[in-house]
Amino acid sequence: MTPVRGSNAVLVETAVSPAGRVDVMPEMVCYIRLHDPTAALGLVGPQGERASPVTEATVIVDDQPIGTISPRLYGHFAEHLGRCCYGGLWVGRDSSIPNNGGFRTDVLEALRELRVPLIRWPGGCYADHYHWRNGVGDPKKRPVTLGMSCGILAPDDNTLGTDEFLRFCELLGAEPYLAGNVGSGSVQELCDWIEYTNGAVDTTLTAERSANGRREPWGVRLWGVGNESWDCGGRFDPASYAHEYRRYATMARHVDPRAELVAVGMEDDGLPEMGMDPEWNVKFFGALGPAVDLVDHLSIHRYWVHGGPETAFSEDDYYALLDEADGTERLVERTARTIAGVAKPGQRIGIALDEWGAWHPEARSWGPGNVPRRTPTTLEQANTLRDALAVGVAFEGFHRQCGVLSMANIAQVVNVLQAVLMTEGSIAVKTPTYHAFALHRPHIGAEALQVEVKVDKAGARGGAAVSATASSRGDGVALSLVNRDYRQTITTSIRVTGSVTSSLILTAESPAATNTASDPDRVSPVPLAVERRQDGFITTSLPPHSMATIEFSSPGAERH
Repeated sequence: MTPVRGSNAVLVETAVSPAGRVDVMPEMVCYIRLHDPTAALGLVGPQGERASPVTEATVIVDDQPIGTISPRLYGHFAEHLGRCCYGGLWVGRDSSIPNNGGFRTDVLEALRELRVPLIRWPGGCYADHYHWRNGVGDPKKRPVTLGMSCGILAPDDNTLGTDEFLRFCELLGAEPYLAGNVGSGSVQELCDWIEYTNGAVDTTLTAERSANGRREPWGVRLWGVGNESWDCGGRFDPASYAHEYRRYATMARHVDPRAELVAVGMEDDGLPEMGMDPEWNVKFFGALGPAVDLVDHLSIHRYWVHGGPETAFSEDDYYALLDEADGTERLVERTARTIAGVAKPGQRIGIALDEWGAWHPEARSWGPGNVPRRTPTTLEQANTLRDALAVGVAFEGFHRQCGVLSMANIAQVVNVLQAVLMTEGSIAVKTPTYHAFALHRPHIGAEALQVEVKVDKAGARGGAAVSATASSRGDGVALSLVNRDYRQTITTSIRVTGSVTSSLILTAESPAATNTASDPDRVSPVPLAVERRQDGFITTSLPPHSMATIEFSSPGAERH
């Protein structure tokens, strides 16, 4: 047997005994025998080929916690970009589309159901052109300004401003994360914004907030000091940005000592064609010197761009996207090592992966991908089952790195890039990515558990065909699994501690399947069929390109 540690767990599904429980085994050892179900069930691969059998695997969910999975790891990102904010979140109070104070009711309800814990706003590259004062006060008197981000220029009437966005977060029960303007703003502008939102002292700014309908402070904790300052945020070199960060952070802390400040970092293997400096983070911290204690989080971004077309992808493209999602964890690990070398004793600098997700070539004018690009660029792209599986793979790494990863924000929440919702007129559609988030809800705030997989036959690309993540809370254990194999159905036989309370699977006939306004439920979770055998094992099958979550009550395993 070949052991595979970490994310490489395999499907575990269970059924309920006549007494409503499954048999107890120590250490939550899930013994899995994998068969070829194609003969009995008539299942074939995506291109009509009969799948070859995978023979046997074992999954062990150790009752050994890794750390707490912060709700902030399930954050989202809303930028004034394309149809994300205007048309996606916000339609205005006078819109014929049902709304709550200007926010689309259907989008609001869907995000409430998803239990969105955190939203970053207003950018992105947009943040370094955004001046918050344009978006407060009487909406009818707000100026129409030039909205700029990622090469898109559009008028912004500023009807969606600070108070509106923060009210939206309250309606969702989500924590706000505001990105400050370093590129075209000033230290005083950021300090005033913090005072306006959080100030408790009677000043002109807090009186203005009260006049605008909010007497009590909003209490925003998370503040970004710029965005991608190495490029669209001002094209700073690391030392110059460190100088600016030191000024901004020092003055911001004077206004609100409780503010959590996010410094701009960078992925260490930036696209060569963009001339990125792989040593940005090291050079930034070196120039910051003793002022490192002003950094609470370091922002890094990771977009998956090597997966080929959005829907007409090949099998190689399919695996390339999942490999990029897997590689996100390596970026977090490398960043954590850099931080460990510079943080002061006792200081924790979290890693804020505050932009991540698939960015397909049709939705950008740069980077790899030999396909026609949409013009003009809207940054909207198809959202497929493959994209959802990549999210599941990424979450496995997020959970394992929960001790160093302090925040993660998928880009973006509505319509743009890997959105969880797409709107078409008065209709909002839940994408496969939405359902990937929904299947992982049981893990939010829970204790991540170690998972081990042993397989006697590697998957199509040499790794484990199935991977998993598990977590525990007081009332039970949740286990999420991804069958990464493009073609192979994996039938499993297991025994596991606890009784099954829920079992859902997300799959479709093709990994390129999408949801549309005319077929909104084509890719959506359905109950995962299970069967209890006389020998006490539970059997179920994971189709190719699928994701499942099984919840168990009372884990029953003793800590070792």
